[in-house]
Amino acid sequence: MGNENNNLKSTITFEAETFRRIQPEEYLRKFIQQQVRPDGRSFNHFRKTTVNLSCISTADGSSMVRIGNTTVVCGIKAEVSEPNVNLPNEGYLVPNVDLSPICSPRFKPGPPSEQAQVLSENLNKLLKISKVIDLKTLCIEEGKAVWVLFADIVCVNYDGNVFDACVIALISALMNVRLPKAFYEDGLVKATEEKSITLSIIRTPYSASFAMFDGQYLLVDPNEMEESITKDGTTVVVDETGQLCNIWKIGSSCSPEQLKTCISKARDRYADITSIIEKAKQAI
Repeated sequence: MGNENNNLKSTITFEAETFRRIQPEEYLRKFIQQQVRPDGRSFNHFRKTTVNLSCISTADGSSMVRIGNTTVVCGIKAEVSEPNVNLPNEGYLVPNVDLSPICSPRFKPGPPSEQAQVLSENLNKLLKISKVIDLKTLCIEEGKAVWVLFADIVCVNYDGNVFDACVIALISALMNVRLPKAFYEDGLVKATEEKSITLSIIRTPYSASFAMFDGQYLLVDPNEMEESITKDGTTVVVDETGQLCNIWKIGSSCSPEQLKTCISKARDRYADITSIIEKAKQAI
């Protein structure tokens, strides 16, 4: 009897997996009609999120973020450079996202994929729009030398909603940055050995992403399978005051009511992320 039950379970599992592969949209719809998602979550349930700071000893600031199985690592390295002639008293913050083949079979070796380039561009836009840090604080000597912060964000495991993970990793890594005190003398930049200078972070935006299925069902924090099926989605970015920083839409536009729901849930999500990062700070 035990063997018969095991064989029955194996058969059912095999049939479900085959159905998922052949008819992924219909597979998802069967679950949605039961008000649940294939991974057991409700429509409004975010996956477990964790943040670890100072995870790269050779970086000036670092963070590792996991949202479900999606895992990204951000390492920030500071270098001295000449300022832009039009902005002689401002430094730079340069984000770059790498979706390497190790994180998912969908990404191939070679130049950055289109998705990686879009992620990098959107992060750069977010930094400029939100004015996360005062770039003037990165100035060592006006017109002569400034700090350039290279933020390399590498996805080591891809299971959807990588943008939210990248935003959390970037912001938390910036909070973790420690720089030496530097000064300009006799045409050279000199720095102390001790890294004691923290960044002046004036705004902390976090994002919440949603997939839309069948034009009416909003799924928060979509995993890879849900992203590949739904196509349409919205990402809402808010700051510590609840103010909107930006909204990105993919595919068909959501209704005003749906957008209102997204904004409300993004604000709730912000509180959760803040709490998670505070615990990470206490752990180092």
